[in-house]
Amino acid sequence: MFGANKGTPPQLDGRKLRVGVVQARFNEDVTNALAVACLDQLKALGVQDKNIKHVTVAGALEVPLALQAMAVSDEFDALIALGCVIRGETYHFELVANESSAGVTRVALDNEIPIANAILTTENLEQAVARQTDKGRDAATVAIEMAQLLDDLR
Repeated sequence: MFGANKGTPPQLDGRKLRVGVVQARFNEDVTNALAVACLDQLKALGVQDKNIKHVTVAGALEVPLALQAMAVSDEFDALIALGCVIRGETYHFELVANESSAGVTRVALDNEIPIANAILTTENLEQAVARQTDKGRDAATVAIEMAQLLDDLR
């Protein structure tokens, strides 16, 4: 019955899933930590190394284009966006945060592929560091959960 397990976390099994990970290099210490946590969690959920493609791009604004290339390849069950945008003194923060997020969402909806968005948008480096590990793990978990859900719905 649809919705019968509402509120109950699903059993996650990534053994048969193929996952693409796009990591922005800007704020590299944070994005590297995001990637380590994400990749470790993917493996903990059963995703095989051979079924993970991890690429890097310059910054958060480049992430959606790489995701789009992966999405149209039809080689992946889920994608993950990793990045870090830290507020500065200019409007540039809002532009990068808003446009990267909108791009990630557009790729997901246009291609009907789950994308876990872990592009951190924080006020300062300390906030980013405090979130990097949990958000990296969360992104992997969400990607697997949504891939399974979409498979069930189709």
